[in-house]
Amino acid sequence: MGDDSEWMKLPIDQKCEHKIWKARLNGYEEALKLFQKIEDEKSPEWVVPFLVSGVVSKVFNQPKARAKELGTDICLTYIEIEKAELVQDELIKGLDNKNPKIVVACVETLRKALCEFGSKIITLKPVVKVLPKLFESREKAVRDEAKLLAVEIYRWIRDALRTPLQNINSVQLKELEEEWVKLPPAAPKQTRFLRSQQDLKAKFEQQQAAGGDEADGDDDDEVEAAPVDPYELLEAVEILSKLPKDFYEKIEAKKWQERKEVLEAVEALTKNPKLESGDYGDLARALKKVIGKDANVMLVAMAAKCLAGLATGLRKKFGTYAGHVVPTILEKFKEKKPQVVQALQEAIDAVFLTTTLQNISEDVLAVMDNKNPSIKQQASLFLARSFRHCTPSTLPKSVLKPFCAAFLKQVNDSAPEVRDAAFEALGTAMKVVGEKAVNPFLADVDKLKLDKIKECADKVELVGKKGGGGGGGGGGEKKAKPAAKAPPAVEAPAKPSAPPKKAAPAKAAGPPKKGKPASAPSAKSKKASDTKETVETELSPEVCEEKAAAVLPASCMQLLDSGNWKERLASMEEFQRAVEQMDKSEMPCQALVKMLAKKPGWKETNFQVMQMKLHIVGLIAQKGSFSKTSALVVLDGLVDKIGDVKCGSNAKEALTAIGEACSLPWTAEQVVSMAFTQKNPKNQAETLNWLANAMKEFGFAGINVKAFINNVKTALGATNPAVRTSAITLLGVMYLYMGAPLRMFFEDEKPALLSQIDAEFEKMQGQSPPAPIRGTKKAGAEEEGDAAAEEEEVDGGAGDIMDLLPRTDISDKITSDMVSKISDKNWKIRKEGLDEVAAVISEAKFIQANIGELPMALKGRLNDSNKLLVQQALNILQQIATAMGPSLKQHVKNLGIPVITVLGDSKSNVRAAALSTLNAWVEQTGMKEWLEGEDLSEELKKENPFLRQEILGWLAEKLPTLRTVPADLMLCVPHLYGCLEDRSGDVRKKAQDALPTFMMHLGYEKMSKATSKLKPASKDQVVGMLEKARAVMPAKPEAPAKAAASKPPASSTPAAKPASAPARNQSPIEDFSEPEPKPDTKKAKPAGPAAKKGVVGKKPPVKAGAKDEEDKSGPIFILVPNGKEQRIKEEKALKILKWNFITPRDEYVEQLKTQMSTCLPKWLQDELFHFDFQRHVKAIGAMIEHMEAECEAVIGCLDLILKWFTLRFFDTNTSVLMKALEFLKLLFTMLSRKNYQLNDYEASSFIPYLILKVGESKDVVRKDVRAILTMLCKVYAASKVFPFLMEGTKSKNSKQRCECLEELGCLIENFGMNVCQPTPAKALKEIALHIGDRDTTVRNAALNTVVAAYNACGDQVFKLIGNVRPSNLNHKNAAEVTSSSIFNSQARAQNAHLEQSAPSIPKEFQLDLEVFENNHTCASDIPDLVQHKLDEVLEPVMIPERKMRSVSPHFDDIHNSSASTINFVISQVASGDINTSIQALAQIDEVLRQADKAEAMSGHIDQFLIATFMQLRLIYNTHMADDRLDKKDIFKLYSCIIGNMLSLFSMESLAREASMGVLKDLMHGLITLMLDTRVEDIEDGQQLIRSVNLLVVRVLEKSDQTNILSALLVLLQDSLISTAGSPMFSELVMKCLWRMIRFLPQTINSINLDRILLDVHNFMKVFPKEKLKQLKSDVPHRTLKTLLHTLCRLTGAKILDHMSMIENRNESELEAHLRRVVKHSANLSGLKSDKSTEKGALRSDDKVIKAKVSDILSEIFKKIGSKENTKEGLTELYEYKQKYSDADLEPFLRNNSQFFQSYVDRGLRMIESEREGKGRIQTSTVIPQHSTDSYLPSSSTVPISSNGEDLNAAAYYERLKILRQRRGLENSTPEEDRPPLSSLRPSVASSTDMLHSKLSQLKESREHFQQEQSHSHSPTRSSSPASNLDDLKKRLERIKSNRQ
Repeated sequence: MGDDSEWMKLPIDQKCEHKIWKARLNGYEEALKLFQKIEDEKSPEWVVPFLVSGVVSKVFNQPKARAKELGTDICLTYIEIEKAELVQDELIKGLDNKNPKIVVACVETLRKALCEFGSKIITLKPVVKVLPKLFESREKAVRDEAKLLAVEIYRWIRDALRTPLQNINSVQLKELEEEWVKLPPAAPKQTRFLRSQQDLKAKFEQQQAAGGDEADGDDDDEVEAAPVDPYELLEAVEILSKLPKDFYEKIEAKKWQERKEVLEAVEALTKNPKLESGDYGDLARALKKVIGKDANVMLVAMAAKCLAGLATGLRKKFGTYAGHVVPTILEKFKEKKPQVVQALQEAIDAVFLTTTLQNISEDVLAVMDNKNPSIKQQASLFLARSFRHCTPSTLPKSVLKPFCAAFLKQVNDSAPEVRDAAFEALGTAMKVVGEKAVNPFLADVDKLKLDKIKECADKVELVGKKGGGGGGGGGGEKKAKPAAKAPPAVEAPAKPSAPPKKAAPAKAAGPPKKGKPASAPSAKSKKASDTKETVETELSPEVCEEKAAAVLPASCMQLLDSGNWKERLASMEEFQRAVEQMDKSEMPCQALVKMLAKKPGWKETNFQVMQMKLHIVGLIAQKGSFSKTSALVVLDGLVDKIGDVKCGSNAKEALTAIGEACSLPWTAEQVVSMAFTQKNPKNQAETLNWLANAMKEFGFAGINVKAFINNVKTALGATNPAVRTSAITLLGVMYLYMGAPLRMFFEDEKPALLSQIDAEFEKMQGQSPPAPIRGTKKAGAEEEGDAAAEEEEVDGGAGDIMDLLPRTDISDKITSDMVSKISDKNWKIRKEGLDEVAAVISEAKFIQANIGELPMALKGRLNDSNKLLVQQALNILQQIATAMGPSLKQHVKNLGIPVITVLGDSKSNVRAAALSTLNAWVEQTGMKEWLEGEDLSEELKKENPFLRQEILGWLAEKLPTLRTVPADLMLCVPHLYGCLEDRSGDVRKKAQDALPTFMMHLGYEKMSKATSKLKPASKDQVVGMLEKARAVMPAKPEAPAKAAASKPPASSTPAAKPASAPARNQSPIEDFSEPEPKPDTKKAKPAGPAAKKGVVGKKPPVKAGAKDEEDKSGPIFILVPNGKEQRIKEEKALKILKWNFITPRDEYVEQLKTQMSTCLPKWLQDELFHFDFQRHVKAIGAMIEHMEAECEAVIGCLDLILKWFTLRFFDTNTSVLMKALEFLKLLFTMLSRKNYQLNDYEASSFIPYLILKVGESKDVVRKDVRAILTMLCKVYAASKVFPFLMEGTKSKNSKQRCECLEELGCLIENFGMNVCQPTPAKALKEIALHIGDRDTTVRNAALNTVVAAYNACGDQVFKLIGNVRPSNLNHKNAAEVTSSSIFNSQARAQNAHLEQSAPSIPKEFQLDLEVFENNHTCASDIPDLVQHKLDEVLEPVMIPERKMRSVSPHFDDIHNSSASTINFVISQVASGDINTSIQALAQIDEVLRQADKAEAMSGHIDQFLIATFMQLRLIYNTHMADDRLDKKDIFKLYSCIIGNMLSLFSMESLAREASMGVLKDLMHGLITLMLDTRVEDIEDGQQLIRSVNLLVVRVLEKSDQTNILSALLVLLQDSLISTAGSPMFSELVMKCLWRMIRFLPQTINSINLDRILLDVHNFMKVFPKEKLKQLKSDVPHRTLKTLLHTLCRLTGAKILDHMSMIENRNESELEAHLRRVVKHSANLSGLKSDKSTEKGALRSDDKVIKAKVSDILSEIFKKIGSKENTKEGLTELYEYKQKYSDADLEPFLRNNSQFFQSYVDRGLRMIESEREGKGRIQTSTVIPQHSTDSYLPSSSTVPISSNGEDLNAAAYYERLKILRQRRGLENSTPEEDRPPLSSLRPSVASSTDMLHSKLSQLKESREHFQQEQSHSHSPTRSSSPASNLDDLKKRLERIKSNRQ
């Protein structure tokens, strides 16, 4: 026993595993005792999977039968304790065991489980899936057991098992069939129950005790198990990947055999009974095309079969494509061949089962009046077949009504087959919804036809009914229930047809006909007329007289038409008495009113008689049975008198009485149309007034708005103001009932009128329509029976109004071209397509449901890679929702669900757009369509956190507003549970918020049961959450009475869902006040929707509101000591996320929310983090109010406040953004007042996001952001703001780059260079790079910033910027921008200084009288001169001017003040203001037209041309696009520019000054203008283009031929490189080149071939021969060849000498080409003559020497032209000249500018003087310090003064210098000509050069100005002006003596 004692001490689990059997036995006994004690079913001891798998693997293979039995019992017991799924999983795993014993035991256990527990507890799908495999087993025992299992399964699901087993061995199948036949027909019952089913168990035992028969009979009230759908047991097959690879090509093939081949392949695939979901759009489209367009009917039938297969295999998932294919199938029914018709029928029937009748109703109705009888017949037959699948609820009256109308037309059709089909369809409808529901639509059908319809109804067999469906009720369980409820209800079958969702509006409408928007006139009024309308035939006058005489006194009858008015009056009095005493039954109304109409009738002239007459009409209408026939007798007369001052009120009373008798809708329609056929404005106005009043009295029910909308429109356009006023008043009353949709009828009215209408609507806003006081008592009795119909109709309250809107069919405008554009590969074309669609929809305003192929195309764009297009597609879908109205429902599946998919996008703005689109759709369609089917659950299934949280948030908002939901919502529950355990915190939170809203519809039990499939750990967690949710579950929205009160205001909101407002209003209030004891987090959420719904319904929840008010008192910013410091520490220690993101992720928002919870009250936090932007606006408003008072606390949580505002910068709503910026401006003002300085932590989490908004497209936002940035520098060091702005310049958004650069310029301007970080050099280098930006505004901003730096530190800028690599800049852009920037800065400076200089500079000397006279500021200074007694000085002023002119007019031309005037005028040519530019051009034109003055422009040509092409660019980019500008002004500006140019280019001397770079840009501008299509739209645009053409020719002829040819080559090269440009551009450039080539024989001598060949060489480097040939057009290649060929032809072999400028010419493709051409021409000439060989030999020697010389010189000149080696080059050239004194430099100098020549000349002289030892001459006078950086030495620069004139001493000093040069006192020669703005080097001037040059110009003018300022302000200056004058006089004398 010693051993025993050892194991006795072991724990139970070790005993059970012990090797000694006694120990094991003892262990098991103890375990048994332990298990009996454990009461907690969640205890860890109960571990199912391990235990069952142990049973399967260890027990089932035991040889003893008892062991197996116990094993089976264990499994069944576990099933009993709710573990069925886990047991089943283990048993199915056991089927894969290699041991056949185990397999047999598992199959047997499954069979027993199914037998005892039934198919509800044992899930059959996985079992059925493995059955075929078991039948294939080699073991007979397994096969036999499988057979028994199959029989057991068949017992439960019957024929549903046949499909999955159709492929097993035929023998086995036959055996099974035999067994199946033997089974009893009675449905099997569950015999063993789960623990949770104890009530069922007790019931079952009672039934067993009572005996079988009774039990059977009693079982009917138990809900019968729905038959199992075989589809559910099948495995889905994926077929899309198995389609033939070339399917889409072959289906379009011309040979029908090829098309047939691929269709057969598809048909085979679609035969699979269950298909896996996927994108079948392309396949459906292809098949649709075959059905619609294929000429081969056999293929049509095949395609139809394929479609049928797809629809059957996909079921509801095919619904997306249903609307797409149904119209095509219906149209194809015109085919007569039976096999085609049958295939089409099968296809359309299969398609119908995937969608709803509502979704395809529009398509079917469209063909119901087709000309082809076959189409009509088949459409009706299709509807008849479809109706059989319907129930009264799925075939509501709103759907049935239009169909019935169509059928009624068809029952009278000439074709008998059409009539029969219509009868069958009507009969089926009658069978489905009941006779009573259909009868109102059959009012006009004669008895014979009615009998036929009823006969058809009796024959109909409805789908899904048991037996024959005997009796009118139609049999079957579905009808039984309504029948049971029949006694209380008025109309049994109608009940199910109005599910609670639809019933809500009806009851919400309060008393009958109260606040319900346009309750469908259709059924309502028709029915009313059927029941209560008195039908009366018209009586002849004789009969009337007879009948009247019987009831009226004889005297009365005689005097009716008496000539004496008194007698007529007496007669009327008698008439009235008689009517008052008459009984209703004996009153002949028609006879009486006809007596009243007897002569003089309504033309009665005595007002007293007339008043009596009208009063009597009212009496008759009130007391008698007044018919419409009687009414028509009197209405005309009443309308005629309604405007009468004395009789009008009587006429109105009579009309009201008639309205009560004949219904207001009918009366109103008659009266209004009569009033508007008359021309009397008073009558029209009063008619409208009466109608407005009548509507209030009668209510709006049945009013046919459409009938008098046109008359109201006529009234609105009337000239009489009273008529207009009445019309507007009537609209106001109608608005009370109709709400916003009413306005849609008047969108096209003039703005003034529309604003009046809006003002009237505004008055009505919030008012409720009064309760009707008339028309109710009669209606009450007759309409009782109509309650159900009312309930039905009301669904469309607003829908009906929407139906009244005139809708356009846009399907023909949605062309295939447009659809293919939308799907194009190029995003720009896709965008173009979307723009076109948006235009079509906005033009149509209201559209029909048929939108062609648009849905599929738009669906594709919802997952576009370009997010802008996704947003555009969403906007279009929103447009469609508004335009299409309620009929949008049919597009929910194919277009709406894809919108939900977009909610998974990673970009928050895209998600926001998708959500607003989704809500816009739901507003039109309601929620039912969205919740039906698997689509929503499929979306939730996707593990995308964004998608999940958005969907759940959306459902949490929408579900509480619904009264019922489709059962399919249950499909979402498993995914909802998955979301509760999602990795993302946001998803989990949203899922928790959604739980109560799911539970309110599905119930706690259902949801609790659904947790059984979860893992144990998850289940416990979820069940806990369900318990919590149960406590806060909102109540379902109340139906009828309570909501009635709040209904009317809802109807004045856009009335798309009339009942939703009160419904929403109801429940959240209750559930808001209920869950008090719950923790905060759970309470907060229901409050959110509650508050929001309150807003919608315009009745805020009262209790909640009051409670909020209490909360909101007190401070809103709570000061937490050291809170900010703690947050900074945490962020540094990385305990929390650093505030740094591209778009804010949810974790950042959550973190901020948590941090803010300590600093802000709960209510404010809820507002700040609410999803509704309006709450944000409110919250910001509250913060603004409290900011000043609580500034300390604001500073304490400033970091959090700023962070919250950064989140708002990512919102798309402008109103929030503007409010946010308003707050920030106030905040920074307060901070600066408190001298608070932001810390880096606050700044870095705010400034980068603020800078993002500086690039906002809206000016108003940018302006505010710039203001905030300026304020920011007061609370944060500018040098620290600088790096943030530098970062901002790297943005992709050009507006942001531009604004940041401008802001940087401002910082430099205000704070100096020290603000530049990290160093000024680095900062400026980066800024300078933007000078080459492709965007003009960015380039200008960069230049202005550099100019600001230049103003701050002068020349140092050049060192700081250094050499900006030209590769970083776009030459053209930079050059153009530089000049523009300097022009602008000069113009600004001049304008500014003109104003300033007047008082500060007394102009003692003035040399230019013209300017003196023209410049008013100078003129105003004359009195100053008098005060100083300077009269005598004025005379000498003119003398030097004249003498100087006589000596050297050229000197004046350049250096007198006209030069600076010209500069100023030219700068104004580029002005952004059109008038300024035109004036400047006019001044220049005046100069150019006068030959003697034109020379003044010399030297300014480039400058002028730059300004001109900049203005051209400005017009092209800005003015032409600006709709506010008058196109005539632009035309005038164009004319001035072209006129000036023509004048300029008619003067060859001036034209030749234009440099190559400038000509290139000019040609670019002119060609762009010629191609601008917008110009043609301007009046005389063609004339303008002709002028431009002429100008281009003039430019080509008159310019320097080298420059223009070079410019065209470079321009061609640029245009071919640029892909963005138009191909026409390149063509026009080439045309210009061809023209130049044509004139080469005349111009060859004036062309510098070296430069042209260099350009050609550069061109060929960019476009080698091969690349040229690859271009689309061969013209560029031909152009180049022709140019070179022509040059060779004209110059011969000499051409090879002109390649001196090309580096590595041996490698040049050009040389090889030229040699080939020369050789070819030499061969040709060689045949003609041998004589030239000798000369040739000599020449070739000569050539070698020449070539060498040429190479050496070109190398030297290259050095001179480069910045670095200028001096070295000049020295080499000097030495070369010394060595070869006869060397000819002329060819090299000739092709360069005059300036370059004089520069070289000066340089050589200087070297000579140095070497001859004449002493060093100060070089600064010749080559200034930065001459290597500038191509325009400042000594030759005209000193342009700031105010456009030469400045006193400075100017004389400059002139003196030039005189000294002339007299040889300084080493430079006088310049013959002012240098044009062209570069030293032959290539285009680099941007850097141009920038430096302009800056140096600016510097000089700045220096002059400062000099001038110092003269005028210097404190050391002599107090007497005379001393200054003396000094200047002396200088002047010196100048004179020099001149002499």
